[in-house]
Amino acid sequence: MNELEKQTRRFDTSLIVPAMWDGVKKLDPRTMVKQPVMFLVWGGFLLSLVYTFMSDEMRGFHLAVTLILLVTLWFANFAEAIAEGRGKAQAATLRASKNDVMARRIMKEGIEEVASSLLRKGDRVEVRAGDYVPGDGEIIAGLASIDESAITGESAPVIKESGGDFSSVIGGTLVVSDRIEVEITSNPGESFLDQMITLVEGSKRQKTPNEIALSLLLVSLSMIFLLVVLTLPAFTNYLGFQLSPPILIALLVCLIPTTIGGLLSAIGIAGMDRVTRFNVIAMSGKAVEAAGDIRTIILDKTGTITFGNRMAFEVLPVEGITASQALGVAVLTSLEDETPEGRSVLTLAKERWGELDESPKQDAVIIPFKAETRMSGLDLADGRRVRKGAASAIMDWVSAQGGMIPSDLQEQVDAISQEGGTPLVISEDARILGVIHLKDTVKPGMRERFDRLRQMGIKTIMCTGDNPLTAATIAREAGVDEFVAECKPEDKIRVIKAEQKAGHLVAMTGDGTNDAPALAQADVGLAMNSGTQAAKEAANMIDLDSDPTKIIEVVEIGKQLLMTRGALTTFSIANDVAKYFAILPAMFVAFIPEMDWLNVMHLGSPESAILAALLFNALIIPLLIPVAMKGVRYDPVGPEKLLRRNLLVYGVGGVIVPFIGIKALDIVLNLFM
Repeated sequence: MNELEKQTRRFDTSLIVPAMWDGVKKLDPRTMVKQPVMFLVWGGFLLSLVYTFMSDEMRGFHLAVTLILLVTLWFANFAEAIAEGRGKAQAATLRASKNDVMARRIMKEGIEEVASSLLRKGDRVEVRAGDYVPGDGEIIAGLASIDESAITGESAPVIKESGGDFSSVIGGTLVVSDRIEVEITSNPGESFLDQMITLVEGSKRQKTPNEIALSLLLVSLSMIFLLVVLTLPAFTNYLGFQLSPPILIALLVCLIPTTIGGLLSAIGIAGMDRVTRFNVIAMSGKAVEAAGDIRTIILDKTGTITFGNRMAFEVLPVEGITASQALGVAVLTSLEDETPEGRSVLTLAKERWGELDESPKQDAVIIPFKAETRMSGLDLADGRRVRKGAASAIMDWVSAQGGMIPSDLQEQVDAISQEGGTPLVISEDARILGVIHLKDTVKPGMRERFDRLRQMGIKTIMCTGDNPLTAATIAREAGVDEFVAECKPEDKIRVIKAEQKAGHLVAMTGDGTNDAPALAQADVGLAMNSGTQAAKEAANMIDLDSDPTKIIEVVEIGKQLLMTRGALTTFSIANDVAKYFAILPAMFVAFIPEMDWLNVMHLGSPESAILAALLFNALIIPLLIPVAMKGVRYDPVGPEKLLRRNLLVYGVGGVIVPFIGIKALDIVLNLFM
């Protein structure tokens, strides 16, 4: 089970009781009018209720129809309330972390203490260790360790400093150490935390273009069926019989797409919720939908595809030296080297030898790296001197001791440099033993992730400032489709525009101010929470974990949202086919016996047939709530295969299930009628 499936399977049963009451409150016509299809059902319920109490004819049957219509409305509202409930619970947690703290505002006259609610954009404040950051801002002086667990859920503090791409701070986070000066970048009510609360709560959720288009389609279908039903009385009067208004309303409700009409809002809210559960804040539902249609993803190399630190890849011995000898000396030079490069040499040795003695050498003199010498190493107690460093520095050091330069050394150094790696030459006394090849390594599992994207029909483009040879090597190892070498910020925009001109939606990730123009140009821009304010303002999504590869999960969630909406729409319309065969014969067979051939389900009576169809129409809404909340299962396969599978499951299944359900309900109803 992948992480997406794990996240979406979570369901809090404590939300059920509050959602039941919210479902009742949503019966307010001012709320119902926002859902046109269900508002039509609401109007039908009122008409049926009035007719039931004004007429004595078949009052029990008409009352049953009216109550089922009411239950249908409540189920639809319950589905929306369940989806909103998860967002409200998350919003409550965020509100708990939003406190009005005292801030030290920097004035010309000195420092004054004010409540954080009085701070405005442009104000400068001093924040010390143990203080909460009073508002969103940019660090303009200092460096500090900041605990962002209240916002991101990540317990480890992060280092933020003035300048660069890690200067943005969020109001409500705790400064653990040191002192910083912050320039406030938002007014009260406009902070990042305020936006998060509004978005996850869903109280001001705007319908997405796709949702609006589908709503218009559902309204159009409903209007067509309404016109059909309104013409029926004239037709039945001509034939010499009449149908009561509750029966006509029951027919209308069974014909219109009430299932998707009742679940449409819940699907959209749940889609946003799935994104927030991955610690990604989407600035709009439109961004999540756009992610589902992405055809191209632009990715930075450093920190996204690769670790960003140069690690030991291999140790190449020079002529006359064995690989084991060269690696052994490389280990000695790295025992006291605490840099990532030094640690990586020891890791490489463990991979080769299995076990490694990392204990410090007794009485050894540590030679630290210096910019002047460009080398480091140890002077051992037995008189040996081992060094590693830049090729020219080690060659000069060996030559000064009367040593010889191996004939193949320069060739190895040049080969590593041409591939974009960093060569470190190793020596023992006056003898050069080999070269450590340092390279920026690809993160584990990246090839598999890009294969997954390729199966989804998405092209990946890697952007890097490396030379073409290095870029080609990394691209080949990672498995990306294309790469842009020696890439500048304007090159990213050029690539994005070229893909968009070809009709593709484009996503990209970034964290720096120089990424802001490209993030704004992309259809889906995912900014890192650790990045600059400019990047976050330009993007339409923010990753609280600052994991650039999370764009892959965002794309999957977007596709799952679109698939869920399409699958349940297919199921809803397919349902109507079975309901035709239940309710139409029941309405007309008593007056037109020739229509008995339509009663393929052999339902017990006209009354039980109508009630069974109407009851199934109501019950299918809560039964599909788990699907709406968790989303339809998504697999990274081609769109044609997905379409065939969903048509089979939700199209054919949408026809078969109502036949079984309506027949079962009819049998039960006839036991009590």
